[in-house]
Amino acid sequence: MVQQIMIQGTASDAGKSVLVAGLCRLFKNKGFRVAPFKSQNMSLNSFITATGDEMGRAQVFQAEAAGVFPDVRMNPVLLKPTNDRQSQVIFMGSILANMDAVSYHDFKQTLIPKIKAVYQSLAAENDIIVLEGAGSPAEINLNDRDIVNMGMAKMVDAPVILVADIDKGGVFASIYGTIMLLKDEERARLKGVIINKFRGDVALLQPGIEMIEALTNVPVIGVIPYANLQLEEEDSVALSGKKTTADDNALLDIAIVCLPRISNFTDFHVLEIQPDISVRYIRGTNDFSNPDLLIIPGSKNTIEDMAFLEESGLKKAIQHFAEKNGKIIGICGGYQMLGEKMLDPNQVESSQLEIAGLGLLHTETTFQDQKQTTQISGVTLSGEQVEGYEIHMGKTTRSKNTQPFCEIQAVNGNSEIHQDGAVSASKNIIGTYIHGIFDNSTFLKNLFHELLMKKQQMTYPHEITPLKAHKEQEYNKLATLLEENIQMDKLEKIMKGETICVSTPKPAIKE
Repeated sequence: MVQQIMIQGTASDAGKSVLVAGLCRLFKNKGFRVAPFKSQNMSLNSFITATGDEMGRAQVFQAEAAGVFPDVRMNPVLLKPTNDRQSQVIFMGSILANMDAVSYHDFKQTLIPKIKAVYQSLAAENDIIVLEGAGSPAEINLNDRDIVNMGMAKMVDAPVILVADIDKGGVFASIYGTIMLLKDEERARLKGVIINKFRGDVALLQPGIEMIEALTNVPVIGVIPYANLQLEEEDSVALSGKKTTADDNALLDIAIVCLPRISNFTDFHVLEIQPDISVRYIRGTNDFSNPDLLIIPGSKNTIEDMAFLEESGLKKAIQHFAEKNGKIIGICGGYQMLGEKMLDPNQVESSQLEIAGLGLLHTETTFQDQKQTTQISGVTLSGEQVEGYEIHMGKTTRSKNTQPFCEIQAVNGNSEIHQDGAVSASKNIIGTYIHGIFDNSTFLKNLFHELLMKKQQMTYPHEITPLKAHKEQEYNKLATLLEENIQMDKLEKIMKGETICVSTPKPAIKE
């Protein structure tokens, strides 16, 4: 029979996704067949599996940590916000509909038997399932129809561990408040607490641990030290902490436009791990400066983000940068924005039927109802072998005199020839639909060489750090960190259905 453990958090970005990944690697290293599971994920960072199914990136990196291929069953429901009120609802890799929050809150109850069946299918193939919650289980306005926190735990009878981020402050208040807002039956399902991102001597934390155990009658089974691990960050909250200024000591300054509806910013993780490369996110003209490379990323609402570029003054700044022979690469929505105009006759993205682009590529995009979700491989115009994946709802056409960026040679593992992207006559402006383009080491090495040659330096002096090997190293570091700082004997007992008691008696509350 499968063993299971669910990780819930006191808030978003408490470290749930990373903790799940670390446990997956830890159990894998012990010889277990293990898989992650998150019933519902809200994210603009998604991935396309080998079968063409769309799922959240967090469950992809958790699957990598578990040593298995990403499987859409690990994330049956994916919500991709299209604006402040609506989301695209994706079930088992395919679009169901666009819904507002109220409609989805009513609708999601119909998904419960399907989610349970998907989970049981995945569980039948594994020894251990590590489940992840979303946000907080104490969202008392939503808990009557919850399918991702205690609702999911109840659905499959999973014990729960609560993780709290001490680095943000108020850790004991967040633990106590979360537990006290749970119903009695939910509180009974909560078997332990892990305090995450601790800096300092644990001895100084011990009195607080004893008090919170006494107040809640839930044991603290681990304190995870703050660690400088270079892992993908799936939650957009992480972008608020990204730097906006360049490192003066770096060889190259790469600036990424932080669009309001930015998607798949995990595309740039590989850039951040390369030595002597400065990666920053710009939100306005004051951040722009003079980068060696400007990247316009993917967007879940390209028309709205194009309007943001216009209103913020970034459109003119980007055009001026291009006039000065600056190097620009647009990925997916960023590629669409580089063109002359975008058309939305069926109002797929917006009520606006047409909007002018940056005008840096001789291309035109028309948005369509059908989403393109494929894994691809091909050869760039410069001869580099590349692979990646596509997620987009627009069809982009080039003018006759505009060269493509890449010849696609295989789609979802099947031979298929077509052209992707566009390149300006000067070769300084590139647009492509390929997510993961920078993960291709030869392409990245040649790009760094080109950028350094423009600065009159001969070549990039380092070998490209391969993303896959780097991830393997970081997953193993994470697993070791968890094994050394979680009371694994207690965690294993919890997974077997045993209750762990606290040693400190609950204090009497004075009236």
